[in-house]
Order: sequence, then structure tokens, then C-alpha cells
Amino acid sequence: MSVAKVTELSCTSTESFEDAIRQGVERASKTLRGVTSAWVKEQRVNVRDGAIEFQANILVTFVLDD
Repeated sequence: MSVAKVTELSCTSTESFEDAIRQGVERASKTLRGVTSAWVKEQRVNVRDGAIEFQANILVTFVLDD
């Protein structure tokens, strides 16, 4: 039997949604062992001083150690 946990992350990028998601999963994988998937919960664009910042809220699933 395995048990998984889900945690929500907010990721940003000035490049694209895909870049924000990739950076979020890569960063989560540095801290969390057993990352198995990520689900994109929400995407939005923030505008700061005329510049666009892409934001993605993702749910990262990881399997807990035995």
C-alpha cells in the first residue's frame, strides 16, 4: 500500500505558463521525494508596471515514504 499527499504551489514566470509550471515542479522535486504528478488548478496573468507575469497554481502529488 502507498499513501500520497498533495500540496499546492503558486509559481510565476515572465516567460510563459509552461515555464512557471516547469519551474514549480522542478523546485518541488528538490524538496519533496517521490513527486509523481502535477495538476494545473489555475492560471492567470499579473500585470506590474506594464510587464506581464504568468502565474500558475499547481497541485503536486508525491508518495510518502514507508
